[in-house]
Amino acid sequence: MLRKQLLQCAIPLVKTYGFTRETLARSVLSLPVPHEQPLSDTAVSSLFGDGDEARRTLINGWLDHAREQIKAAAAVSTAVSVRDVLTHRLKANEPVLRYLPEAFALLASPSSGLPPLDPVPGLKHVSKIADDACHITGDASIGPAWFRRRATIAAAYGAAELHQLASPTTAYKFLDHALNMTSKIDSSVNEVGLFGEYIWRSWAGIIKSSGVFP
Repeated sequence: MLRKQLLQCAIPLVKTYGFTRETLARSVLSLPVPHEQPLSDTAVSSLFGDGDEARRTLINGWLDHAREQIKAAAAVSTAVSVRDVLTHRLKANEPVLRYLPEAFALLASPSSGLPPLDPVPGLKHVSKIADDACHITGDASIGPAWFRRRATIAAAYGAAELHQLASPTTAYKFLDHALNMTSKIDSSVNEVGLFGEYIWRSWAGIIKSSGVFP
């Protein structure tokens, strides 16, 4: 319970301190009854994981929080479109945009061993957003169409998010373009493998743009 509460307290601090262990340490200063001092590094490790594992915990917590925000906003709106959902999700990135390239690079870096870049976190990230968009908008696709619909939405969002990191002011126009392009190929995408390849290229581009990897 304390871990979850502290993670919730840490999320608003990311815009100031980034996805860092310091952010987690300072979370106790935002409790209803604040501590006088930040958590020790030992305490951060005990609660959230050693080294970069604590940062991964914070990144994933922030991503989950951003998704919950979109669901909450949609619950009080009417006639929400896929574009609306994805636009709101891109907006959620804005306060922490400068920290996202390094955060995405960290998620794609295996804790140990090979490969040097792991595509799974990127695929999960955009797939969850696509699935949320379909649920929120009442998509009734079944069978192969279910996969195609989510694949094309995920591809559009993944491309728009990559574009947002490089050009925030044109991200929403690019999202419109990406949605238009993917809607045209929706009926022709027959293999989920094409989706995976597309998103991995986008995710790898995000990581490359971070400068963390050559």
